[in-house]
Amino acid sequence: MVPVCSCNDLLDTTSKTSLSSASVFDTPDRIEALVNGAYKSLKSADLYSGRLLHCNDLRGEEFICLTENSLGGGYAWQQNLSSTTGEVNSIWSQAYRLINNANILIAGLSRSEGILSDEAKKNYAGEAHFLRALAYFTLVTTYARPYTDGDGNNRGVPLRLLPESTSENNDLERSDVKIIYEQIINDLDAAELYLPEQYATALQNTVRAHKNTAIALKTRVYLSKHDFAGVREEARKIVAQEQAPFSSVSGVQHQLQSNITEIFSSDYTTGESIFSMPMSAADPPSGSALATVYHSAPNYALNHTAPGILTASEWTDTDARRSFVREQAGLYYLTKFSKVSPAIDYIPVIRYAEVLLNYAEAEIRGGGAVSKAIALLEAVRHRSDPGYHFPESQLTADRLLHTIRIERRIELLGEGFRSTDILRDLLTFPDKPSRSSYTSREVKPDDEGYVFPLPNSEILTNKLLLN
Repeated sequence: MVPVCSCNDLLDTTSKTSLSSASVFDTPDRIEALVNGAYKSLKSADLYSGRLLHCNDLRGEEFICLTENSLGGGYAWQQNLSSTTGEVNSIWSQAYRLINNANILIAGLSRSEGILSDEAKKNYAGEAHFLRALAYFTLVTTYARPYTDGDGNNRGVPLRLLPESTSENNDLERSDVKIIYEQIINDLDAAELYLPEQYATALQNTVRAHKNTAIALKTRVYLSKHDFAGVREEARKIVAQEQAPFSSVSGVQHQLQSNITEIFSSDYTTGESIFSMPMSAADPPSGSALATVYHSAPNYALNHTAPGILTASEWTDTDARRSFVREQAGLYYLTKFSKVSPAIDYIPVIRYAEVLLNYAEAEIRGGGAVSKAIALLEAVRHRSDPGYHFPESQLTADRLLHTIRIERRIELLGEGFRSTDILRDLLTFPDKPSRSSYTSREVKPDDEGYVFPLPNSEILTNKLLLN
């Protein structure tokens, strides 16, 4: 039987994670501590418990600025990022910290003998490959030109696949975007092969990677590179049916939760929650939590003028997702994350609803069945608005992509998708109104500010970065 990290360890990952000891792979407990430490790196305030998601959404059109605090995402909202901006440097550094943790695990597990069972070694290696893939996807979609610009032939980010404990090998050129994507897919294929079908509890199935987690992330990666056949191939593994209700037929039982509000309020471990960042009173998110910046002490309100999604006629008052919007004094605030003092909202990284929408888009753009795309789209919509009927004009072959894009913006609002959705289709970042002295600007695909600049911290330490 595969040993698993305890639920408490995953909620409070404060185990030793020193990576310099030659004996770090000598006991199961030490190896487990490294696995917990890798998850903790992903859960950092700079990545998937706050700042990364925050910046990805603020760059889009959905939020207006209320604050003069540039450190709270103001530079990202303004589209005024530079190589010295805090989040530009901290997201990069934390992603590579996670990558190095994963590299240490992969290398150490391959050399360890007689400490863990073969099954346990494969399990941990699968988790390391998954985490490395997610980190590189974060980097390549944040700091590099989109794959769809030049078919992946632009410069990406340094591809580090060996564990490092010193700065000796810090000088490394950037690999092309195409090469980074190949590595991401290779890691996710390995993760799918090595990871278990499922764990013993719903909590573990939510906060640890398993086979379906790797498959679900592959649908996102393939969609980002416009490999629609790849999206469809992976999605079929966990969305096996032709008509709703859709669900996975192997591994963890994934399906849409009947009440979307429960996913963000009372039950964070439903079958819809493919992978989430767990929070607890003992281990809340560090830094500014999403519940703080959007809800309890908001720096940003929802944009209630066009082109903000709040104005879309498709988002009706009968839609349960409207309950995530709070109106006060003429402003509208996102309450999808609402727990404060402490902020213990789990942060979803992958939900089944996203996979259905990825699949729907790939069907319509990849020569699949229009009827299948509509069925997937309607499954997401009717979960929250069962009486809604899409007008026929919105479901025609030439209009359906627009309809799916609107549904993504409603369903995934505030979960960190907007920037990458704009980038992968080479769309324009529109400007938006402000309630502060800050102003935003329109950013077109040919603008040098279309993606994050390379961070000054890396420029100063990696002599080959700008080659």
